[in-house]
Amino acid sequence: MVSPEQKIGIAVVGTGFGQKIHIPGFQHHHRTEVVAVHNRDLATAKEIAAKHNIPNACDNLDDVLALDLVEAVSVTTPPFLHYEMGKAVLAAGKHLLLEKPMAMNAKEVKDLYNLAQAKGLVATADFEFRFVPSWQLFAEYLQQSYVGKIRLIKIDWIVVSRADPQRPWNWYARKDRGGGALGAVGSHAFDYISWLFGDVKSLSAHLACAIPERRDPQDGGKLKPVDADDTCLVTMELADGTPCQLNISSVTYNGRGHWVEVYGEKGTLVLGSDNLKDYVHGFKLLAAPAGEYLKEVEIPQRLDFPQTFPDGRLAPFVRTVDLFVESIDRGKSLTPSLKEGVYSQLLMDLTHQSHNSRSWVDVPKLDLFLG
Repeated sequence: MVSPEQKIGIAVVGTGFGQKIHIPGFQHHHRTEVVAVHNRDLATAKEIAAKHNIPNACDNLDDVLALDLVEAVSVTTPPFLHYEMGKAVLAAGKHLLLEKPMAMNAKEVKDLYNLAQAKGLVATADFEFRFVPSWQLFAEYLQQSYVGKIRLIKIDWIVVSRADPQRPWNWYARKDRGGGALGAVGSHAFDYISWLFGDVKSLSAHLACAIPERRDPQDGGKLKPVDADDTCLVTMELADGTPCQLNISSVTYNGRGHWVEVYGEKGTLVLGSDNLKDYVHGFKLLAAPAGEYLKEVEIPQRLDFPQTFPDGRLAPFVRTVDLFVESIDRGKSLTPSLKEGVYSQLLMDLTHQSHNSRSWVDVPKLDLFLG
């Protein structure tokens, strides 16, 4: 149990998304202090540490974990590194905040979840949409049965982020490194489907790659193969029988953005944003009883962020830090934890299985999967 006045020493491992969001998010929070940063290149680690006034820079994870100042570790590296790094963090007795996708498969995430449970450590998953005001209001409307019995859920996440064939090749292009649109944003979608609508009973999926080669600037601009998905179509039957369609693409010029449409016996709810440059800023909630026109719903002040930032991802991440800190204070992982991370990863695994077998697959109950 941590005193509410005590600062929690944080190490940030990974400096891409880590430097853009995690370091400023932890430094903004009144209860956390970034005391170490890790990059595989020591010179880069030192440069980032100096830029952000972080006292320790390391290129070896063991050196990070040996620091007494480090009580918790945020892992923001590419997903193929998450399992071994997460396991080392927990084995060292440090609390863990893990970026999505959680790992390379659900068994790895399950192992991390079980290790955290066995050692009495907090393990939090960074599913940020749960902390966005418009999404929280959307959840309230659903909990109040605004639409009644749901007849159809349709989700479009259609963006332009990788539409340019000149965007360089890197780990994101490789399926064996956890790259692709399914891992990048499907992990979020599967989490919020579970949060908002309940368990998935079965699914059928098709994955595609529209741009099969990209140039690698680290290898003289050589063309290299891309085998990670950039478009995912997933049809689901939820546990209560509701049909749900999820369409994801990162290669759509002038795509419509990110929209969740819920059609029910008593009305309709639509949550969405056409902002293609910031996947948090710009969401609005529209609602209509049956037979009436959709109208935008004002977000109540009680749900508003106390502060917003130019990068929309930062404010919900600060709320994720709130949850992480509260979990550490209370001595147990609050939702979303790695338990929710296991479920998101399980649905991604089954999406690949369905695509490969060209068939519907059943989704096991999470508690049965966890054993």
